[in-house]
Amino acid sequence: MSINVYICETTIKFIKMKLKQILVVAIITGFMFSCGADKKSETGETEKVETTEDFDFNVEQFADIKVLRYQIPGWEDLTLKEQKLAYYLTQAGLSGRDIMWDQNYRHNLKIRKALENVYANYGGDKNTDDWKAFETYLKRVWFSNGIHHHYSNAKLKPEFSSDYLKGLLADTNAALEGEAFDVIFNDEDAKKVNLTKDVDNVLLSAINFYGPDVTTAEVEDFYKKKVSPNPEKPLSFGLNSQLVKENGVLTERVYKSGGLYGSAIDEITKWLALAQGVAENKAQGDALGLLIQYYNTGDLQTWDDYNVAWTAATDGNIDYINSFIEVYNDPAGYRGSYETVVQIKDFDMSAKMSVLSENAQWFEDNSPLMAEHKKDSVVGVTYKVVNVAGEAGDSSPSTPIGVNLPNANWIRAAVGSKSVSLGNIIHAYNNAGSSGRLKEFVHDDEEYELEEKYGQIADKLHTALHEVIGHASGQLNPGVGETKETLKKYASTLEEGRADLVGLYYLYNPKLQELGLVDDWKSVGKTAYDGYIRNGLMTQLIRLNLGDDVEEAHMVNRQWVSAWAYEKGLADNVIEKVTRDGQTYFNINDYEKLHALFGQLLKETQRIKSEGDYQAVEDLVEGYGVKVDQAIHAEVLERNKQFTGAPYSGFVNPVLVAEKDDNGDITAISVDQNDTFNGQMIRYSTDYSFLPSEN
Repeated sequence: MSINVYICETTIKFIKMKLKQILVVAIITGFMFSCGADKKSETGETEKVETTEDFDFNVEQFADIKVLRYQIPGWEDLTLKEQKLAYYLTQAGLSGRDIMWDQNYRHNLKIRKALENVYANYGGDKNTDDWKAFETYLKRVWFSNGIHHHYSNAKLKPEFSSDYLKGLLADTNAALEGEAFDVIFNDEDAKKVNLTKDVDNVLLSAINFYGPDVTTAEVEDFYKKKVSPNPEKPLSFGLNSQLVKENGVLTERVYKSGGLYGSAIDEITKWLALAQGVAENKAQGDALGLLIQYYNTGDLQTWDDYNVAWTAATDGNIDYINSFIEVYNDPAGYRGSYETVVQIKDFDMSAKMSVLSENAQWFEDNSPLMAEHKKDSVVGVTYKVVNVAGEAGDSSPSTPIGVNLPNANWIRAAVGSKSVSLGNIIHAYNNAGSSGRLKEFVHDDEEYELEEKYGQIADKLHTALHEVIGHASGQLNPGVGETKETLKKYASTLEEGRADLVGLYYLYNPKLQELGLVDDWKSVGKTAYDGYIRNGLMTQLIRLNLGDDVEEAHMVNRQWVSAWAYEKGLADNVIEKVTRDGQTYFNINDYEKLHALFGQLLKETQRIKSEGDYQAVEDLVEGYGVKVDQAIHAEVLERNKQFTGAPYSGFVNPVLVAEKDDNGDITAISVDQNDTFNGQMIRYSTDYSFLPSEN
């Protein structure tokens, strides 16, 4: 599971503060953190991650997007062999970037190529409002890897006319006709992923995981007939294929060499083979070999074999994520989006953070879960702080900052998982500036002061607990199918909410101070609870247009957790809705009772997952997580108008430049930080386009 990035003002603070305890400083510099499950605030003063003080992290801002850049601390400390490994893995990742574009929507590549042709060749007046609107639209398409918003899933609306685009296309001899042209301006394929209740979610989603005429019922029936050779180790059916109708019969087009996306996959495996040749150790090399085999064959048993090997390969300075992984973009929860992240391990900070994984069993044993839903043995949970060297696909430009993989429940239970915090990504957010939104939405000075003092460590600890303890906790009842089968479209938001609740439950617990992770557990816990409720009930609404439902899995889970706790605590006035000078605030009156409520909800969400209770998850999510209080939403949007900071952020990647001798052998690899956003995207399309416009 990955945690995406959202900078919300509950935690945006550019603060440099010195803490007395060295361990606390380490935590502040190392942990992932969240205002919900997918937004990250800024860290305090750093040690290993921080590099140059005068580095400009800001690239540009347009529409609702802020583009940043990040450094790669420790690059110069790597050996040439290690640099080659990171370089080859980065090239492998970029070679598959067009897969993500095509997965997102069937016309994306055709549209992108036409728009880029216009951008590169138009010689007319570029000072008009129409041209500026065209350029902004293209940037938004680039950022979203397609014509649908990267987060809301709604189709991006151009602020220029179809006639203007026709003129641009004619002036530059660019071709874009028929449905691919019309869809930019009409109401067709309005949502990349449509999770609305009581509609056919597969049929009404524009995502290119399914043929345009495939229904949800057909998907479910198709996979009911799939049987794993070992039911205790269910294969990830559908993860690496597109399901279409050929002559009226459902069939899978498998992503593999010689299959769907084969030309890009062959480029990926070319670079992976080079990476295998400079692997740091046998375990790492063996895992890479299995990944190559999986790409070549598309065999799902090989995918599981690879994940077992990859999870166990924990030694070395370099690690990576590569393949079709997260299923958030599939309304049916089967198909993985292409993504890659190349990571350099920060050994010093990872060692300091190991206390959580070392105590994973204590957290499981002392959770409020029903006894039959607890694991007797939590195995193989590793937690590392890493620095990103490159990203592609679903991880770029909008990047996760925390990841816990693999996703298969049986592998987590039998072998374990890897959790990582992307330290340099966090550091980049730290130094990108702040808009002051926090003070507008806190209830009082006490809440503000707590957030200022403890917000950063509270957020990071929450995300660390979410990833390391949350996703590793609990177990399914015997005979209960995978959550994508039992909970269907609600599986992702239930899992993210469940992991959030694990973090919330333990954030208000003296065990954190006993482990040396905090110096005032109550203050940290209060700060975490204030921020979570404030965000879940109010501040995350700045990302939605008035009248919209909440649909993105992480936003939905933050709202249903917060709204459920608010409603269940009304009788005891646990969370008070305060109106002052015509403005709304939420104030927590009883943290002890809120802690108990979070425990109750955690117990229930694990029961839902363990038992596969579809009706219960539907009632929970639809009842608390989707619909928005329109009066509060309108108020939040009005109060937010004074702030100019964009609600979404992402990155340009540093360019790894290989220097070669006369024989073509790499002699050094340098890091170039001079790319602009436009320059990067054009270069990527020039250097890494290995798919045709139609696949």
